[in-house]
Amino acid sequence: MSVPSAPAPSRQQMETMLSLQSAMNSKVDPDWVTAAYPYLRAVVVEAAEAIEHHGWKWWKKQALDMAQLQMEVVDIWHFLLSEVLLRQQGDEVAASTQLLNDCDGNGSHDILFDNRPCDLNSMTLLDKLELLTALAAARRIEIAVFASILQDCKMSWDDLFAQYVSKNVLNLFRQDHGYKQGHYQKIWHGKEDNEHLVEVMAALSADADDYHAQLYQALKLRYPV
Repeated sequence: MSVPSAPAPSRQQMETMLSLQSAMNSKVDPDWVTAAYPYLRAVVVEAAEAIEHHGWKWWKKQALDMAQLQMEVVDIWHFLLSEVLLRQQGDEVAASTQLLNDCDGNGSHDILFDNRPCDLNSMTLLDKLELLTALAAARRIEIAVFASILQDCKMSWDDLFAQYVSKNVLNLFRQDHGYKQGHYQKIWHGKEDNEHLVEVMAALSADADDYHAQLYQALKLRYPV
């Protein structure tokens, strides 16, 4: 039986995520488009880590860690955005149009891989993660597979947007405060920066047009000078 697809992200959400990702890539390397880093290789690694958090070993007892799995899904999305931007030569408008088209009706069709159809509606989450790994290794982007994984991880596109923006803002904040140089303080007032981020997120609305700016400012106010 077909599983209903989650509503696609809004254009505003997609444009915000792409803009933030482009800014983060430029922070790491201003010439990142020319450098053409292997972002899909990073997807392979992150997807393999997601498989570990899911649990796959039949010879020992394992429990699915959904919170960690969701974090890996957010990390995967960072690199998928980067790859789409790279293929569009950094053009955020073109990348947004491509992704929104790909998200339309996400998860509702078969994926052909290695000359065989993969029916997303009948696959387990573990099988989908394995398929995502294989697709990335083959340098293929199939947003339908990612969308189906997102749904199995009990996340909507709104959930992904909120978590993506928060993680991206934290990464930018770290870079702006000496993370690359080695003098960033990860623990503030007895709490790790991730804990502060969770508290800040709880006090803000992800629907705000300037959600990312509010997050950054709230972190800045907490960070020890």
